Amino acid sequence: MHSLFLPYPMGPLCLKNRIVMAPLTRRRAENGDLAPNELMATYYAQRATAGLIVSEGSQISPLAYGYTGSPGCYSPEQVEGWKRVTTRLHEAGGIIFLQLWHVGPFSHPLLQPDGRPPVSASPVKPTGEVLTPRGRLPYETAREITPEEIRRTVQDFARATRLAMEAGFDGVEVHAAHAYLIDQFLMGGTNRRTDDYGGSVENRARFLFEVVDAVLREAPARRVGIRLSPKPFKEGMDDPDPRAIYGYVVEQLSGMNLAYLHLSEKMEPEERLSRPGKSIVPEYRRLYRGTLISCGGHSLESARDMIDRGEADLIAFGKPFISNPRLAELLKEEHPLAPWDKDTFYHGGARGYTDYP
Repeated sequence: MHSLFLPYPMGPLCLKNRIVMAPLTRRRAENGDLAPNELMATYYAQRATAGLIVSEGSQISPLAYGYTGSPGCYSPEQVEGWKRVTTRLHEAGGIIFLQLWHVGPFSHPLLQPDGRPPVSASPVKPTGEVLTPRGRLPYETAREITPEEIRRTVQDFARATRLAMEAGFDGVEVHAAHAYLIDQFLMGGTNRRTDDYGGSVENRARFLFEVVDAVLREAPARRVGIRLSPKPFKEGMDDPDPRAIYGYVVEQLSGMNLAYLHLSEKMEPEERLSRPGKSIVPEYRRLYRGTLISCGGHSLESARDMIDRGEADLIAFGKPFISNPRLAELLKEEHPLAPWDKDTFYHGGARGYTDYP
């Protein structure tokens, strides 16, 4: 049997295999409390064959909200909802981390509790549109977050970690990828600050490490993961020298004895096999001594290949888990996979969510 399907020790946890269900925004918390519901509990329990599940991004406060129907982890109602999810998932034999999320500029004043523009490291305006109570509207220019707001946001991450552990999660993942708030600070193209949070790589990484330090005061290091995306994920948002900033960050994280580092990149399955040199994972593997997760466009073949070369310890699959709830077993038995229905990715109840066979 290939080692992809053998148990993997990750700190205090023993994963049943090396397959990770990647965080997938599904927007089914369609209630006034933005609390996880019974439908979401069923969805996660169906996918318990994964060695590790990373939950969908969950906002750490009302100010972190930008995707309608996405659940939070800051209120009693949300904690109770997540308890149902973790209980069902654990009964099914699964392990799950909560992804802590602040969307930064990818919101709208109509989605903010105070009606003000959302925050970012510096004033930026994302391309595209956002769903609001008045329908889809263009993104507006985000405002520069103040030092006092930075301090409050760091504490919001800490509180969400504490509540996640109370809700029964096995750990948490700090979402520092995909041009959301933490990544806005890391990237030179979106961070034009002149204070202690801008300029040098050390300053631009300051917010991330303040968040990590606060999270580690609420959860053991071996139950905390970090997600990064050293390649651009959003149009017009990148860094002129990504190796400098992300290399620095990864080297610092390597000494923290964390649960894992989760690297997300945009690649297609055919690229994984025909152009393996395009992947950023090997470069950061040399800098990071702990458990490393590779995510983005993996197939069974590329997953086996990356594990065999020692470039990653765990492989994350995203969309295949949507339409194949028992994906790990299907991959192990080399069964063909069911296609997903993109039209049902977001909202819409059970259809395209819990009704896949």
